[in-house]
Amino acid sequence: MSGSNFKGTEGSDPVLPGSRPSAAHTLPVGAIVPDPDRYLHLLWGKSEEKAGGTANPLLSHLLDTAAVAEQLWDTYLAPATRRMLDHTASGGGKGSGRAFFSWLCGVHDIGKATPAFQRLWPKGAQAVRAAGLQWNRHVVDSSRWRHDRAGAHLLWRLLPVGGWQEEHIEWVWPLVAGHHGAFPGLHATKPNSRDLVGRDPWPAVQSALLRHFTEQLGFQDLAAVQPQHMPSRADQLHLSGLIVMADWIASDEHHFQGVDDFERLTFDHARQRAADAWKSLRLSGGWGQLTLPGPEVFAERFGHGARPSQILVMDAARRMEAPGLLIVEAPMGEGKTKAALMAAEILAARFGADGVFVGMPTQATSDPMFSNVRAWTRAIDADLADRVALLHGKRMFNKEWRELLEGASGDPDARFGVDEYGDCHDDDPDGRTPTAEGCPRPRGPAEWFLGAKRGLLCPFVVGTIDQLLFAATRTKHVMLRMAGLAGKVVVLDEVHAADVYMSQFLREGLRWLGQAGTPVVLLSATLPPAQRRELVDAYLAGASTREEFTAEALPDPLGYPSVTAVWTAPDGSGPRYDVDSGTGWRDDLKVAVELLPERIPTPQTSVEDRQAALADANAAVVELLRSEVGAGGCALVIRNTVERAQTLHTALRDHFGDDVLLLHARLAVDARADRTAACLRLLGAPGDSAVETSRPRRLIVVATQLAEQSFDVDADLLISDLAPMDLLLQRIGRLHRHNGTSRPERLSDPRVVITGFEHDLSSKESLPRFHGGSEFIYGRHLLLRTAAQVFDAVGRAVPWSIPSQVPTLVADCYDLPPRLIQDVQNAEAAADTTSIESGPDDSLILPSWRTAAQEFRAEWETEQRKRAAKAAGFLLTRAGDREGETLAGLHYASVPGGGRDTDLDAVVRDGAPSTEVILVVRDGETYRTLSGRALTVNGEVSDEQLDDVLGGTVRLPPRYTDAAVRLPPLPGWLSHPRLRYSPALVLDAEHRSAPLADRILRYDHMLGLVEERPIAGTPAR
Repeated sequence: MSGSNFKGTEGSDPVLPGSRPSAAHTLPVGAIVPDPDRYLHLLWGKSEEKAGGTANPLLSHLLDTAAVAEQLWDTYLAPATRRMLDHTASGGGKGSGRAFFSWLCGVHDIGKATPAFQRLWPKGAQAVRAAGLQWNRHVVDSSRWRHDRAGAHLLWRLLPVGGWQEEHIEWVWPLVAGHHGAFPGLHATKPNSRDLVGRDPWPAVQSALLRHFTEQLGFQDLAAVQPQHMPSRADQLHLSGLIVMADWIASDEHHFQGVDDFERLTFDHARQRAADAWKSLRLSGGWGQLTLPGPEVFAERFGHGARPSQILVMDAARRMEAPGLLIVEAPMGEGKTKAALMAAEILAARFGADGVFVGMPTQATSDPMFSNVRAWTRAIDADLADRVALLHGKRMFNKEWRELLEGASGDPDARFGVDEYGDCHDDDPDGRTPTAEGCPRPRGPAEWFLGAKRGLLCPFVVGTIDQLLFAATRTKHVMLRMAGLAGKVVVLDEVHAADVYMSQFLREGLRWLGQAGTPVVLLSATLPPAQRRELVDAYLAGASTREEFTAEALPDPLGYPSVTAVWTAPDGSGPRYDVDSGTGWRDDLKVAVELLPERIPTPQTSVEDRQAALADANAAVVELLRSEVGAGGCALVIRNTVERAQTLHTALRDHFGDDVLLLHARLAVDARADRTAACLRLLGAPGDSAVETSRPRRLIVVATQLAEQSFDVDADLLISDLAPMDLLLQRIGRLHRHNGTSRPERLSDPRVVITGFEHDLSSKESLPRFHGGSEFIYGRHLLLRTAAQVFDAVGRAVPWSIPSQVPTLVADCYDLPPRLIQDVQNAEAAADTTSIESGPDDSLILPSWRTAAQEFRAEWETEQRKRAAKAAGFLLTRAGDREGETLAGLHYASVPGGGRDTDLDAVVRDGAPSTEVILVVRDGETYRTLSGRALTVNGEVSDEQLDDVLGGTVRLPPRYTDAAVRLPPLPGWLSHPRLRYSPALVLDAEHRSAPLADRILRYDHMLGLVEERPIAGTPAR
């Protein structure tokens, strides 16, 4: 079907796209086709431009995709997925699902056998029409009917004739209709004219194509393909993602070039092409069917024996009768991560998972977890460590990840192989198939997995929790995300960090994973009881295919650490609960709580008075630290805003010089990485083989919330702004964290000093006031309840027992009506701002506070409801639709953006979108990197300079986003695959500052990004 002759079947004449056909091939419209099979090679599936110079017949692409599906079955699908397909398929026995899966994948493009599609490539259209497969050009050329929807329509017509029952057609057609990323309703698949489907002889040719394809795969007829059982909707979504995966691989023109010999249009030939492509692309699954690890394996994996709490978790995983949800609550530093990885290994061995996804709260916490997971997989099998992918927006800054990918052939996100007739607009990846062609590399995940929207398909993935939250959004190609999670064990760390908005997506994701039978392990140091119940209810609602589920019989843990395991009984008799608790690995810390109030400006306070109040607050901290660590000791100070951290750092350096280190999110990535590493080196665990610690005589670390999570440092003294109790306890987790640490005698007892509030200590009845930045971040309700607990501890001079008192402290702060935040799915619920219950026990709230406390609670409830309702508009399913049986109409409305991670960040995090820029310095006629390396006049970047340039990346506050997205890259970056879309903020050489929006931004090598004076003529903020 290109410049060379297309060889037809014996006795037929060759037909070339664009050539003049013989009379024997010309049929009048309406004629009966005596042998429609002889025309199958005329239908094109990939044009010459997208099939390596030779057009690929539609039948060839269907067979190629089916052959790729066999490769997926043999070397990629999880044992659990194969069992699900075996159960679904008509044979029902082991291996019977292989042919059915192959057929499902191959039939995806059957809709291309219509005039609506065949007219799109002029050369191919001419050949098809010349052979007698004609159409009303006026109608067809002026209409638009996508081939994915046409395929669904053809299946509705052809499968009943082939003997299929309606119940199975109803769940199969959406898989075809949705293979370009979205599932329409049935009404959207119908053509507005019969001419789009094709009049005679089109129906006979379409039937012949489906019959011939089916027989090539070894089925006697269509009736033999019909499945025996309908899979769950989550399993259907999983299958849909695998179909897309097979299609994209089979659309790779490097490995599946066009075929111009009809005799080669066989399944055997397609199998050879698929096998060659699979080998070249280096695609593979995970660990296959694992052997169940015994108790002794923990020491083999991690080099030491298991602690009691870790044994508790592993035993719970062994007792589960079916895939389910495992919630681990244990103190900071208890070893939850290692326990979770061993639980994942046990669950994978028992239930047939073929890999793991580990989701962390932030990009910064994902990086060390990436190293941990690689070490763990290496201990299982030395070859597995190189199959672990790091999945977040800053992974290019991770040295270990870059080293793993050394030798990769170019930029995986920079090459396209597009199905130009997919009519899908922003479908980046239909055929966007980067390969390792010509430049194989022996290490790292297969490059194919590194393309857009494919990261979760890698067998082992570490990333942010956002990756799971994205899978709960109603976005294009969401099926790929589901395919990347189902078949794995999903581990989510620090789930307490999800606020009410993020929790809507988390719970939606748990519903789908529960229905898919995906084992999930959730980790938290401080999980509020109501949140624990909500997570359990969500998973069990999915597992039982119910709109809602209330685990009324779920007992609360009686101790701490604890493990809560839930699953549905294999015999369908309902949910099962296994709740247990144990002891920690070390004795409680008796943490003394102290107060250091400050003057809090009101909204009406002048700028000068605000600055004076902040200076006074900083001076008080300086004086406290002079008395506490003046002669030695290590203190951690956590501020709730960057400005408070920066100004305190400046004040402290005047007294302590270089013994002060600042860490926050507005440092350039190189500086942030270096300072984080320095903190771990100086204050990390003694004797940690991964970090050679050298504890200084004196050090003061000033940080923001970065120090709350996965920050393994040990401070002698903690000073912290007031924060909600669970977060405050996370911060306290850095206090006296490691055994065997030498401390000054006066700091031998752990103490936390609370700042960031105003309170008259001489008047117990006075209502505290909070820093405006803290109120903006956390709200007044949780701050007031935490303040009540703090003041109670101070007033009674009773230290907190950490960790045994953690559950009680968190429950007292968060013991809210358990159904308060339950699925607020519509505007009516959002508008109901009344409190639905009387609220938690307010015995800690002083009578003089209660009026304010009720006001704060009401505003908090209103805000929670609004945020939950806002999230509901983006969820994959809506209220009332969670018991649906098929994927039809799942994409009932669109979500902003193209489904890219960068578009979805703001969707699942409910924050104003923020933007990263690369800081460069204008030096005369040329540019320099932030670190000082010279670039050219246009800013061209050599390979050796790339890390330096990227090291100047900084995330701007959200209010600068609109201005930042309009910043262009440097001229010399336009042709660079990693820099061409990166906005550059050019600083002047003298002040290292630049105007942006209404402010002057300056980068200080000590302070990071500093917001300075407003530009003349703009109001101060």
